[in-house]
Amino acid sequence: MPNLTLVISEELQQKMRKHSDIRWSEVARQAIAKRLADLEIMNKIAEKSKLTEKDINELDHLIKKEALRELKQNEHRSRR
Repeated sequence: MPNLTLVISEELQQKMRKHSDIRWSEVARQAIAKRLADLEIMNKIAEKSKLTEKDINELDHLIKKEALRELKQNEHRSRR
């Protein structure tokens, strides 16, 4: 079985040591498997999509524009 080496921060390592009963390599394996399963689902959806790259860029712009508007609105409300 191939090995994978991860670089983690000292802070993360210290927190992990507090939970030495957990098999962290298994946690990492499960997280990788979950992400790959999610990517496979997204790829299947994308294969069936009829959106063009232009459509996607327009949607991306609209979503970001709305998110920025909501963020500014929330910031304004929190200042009151």
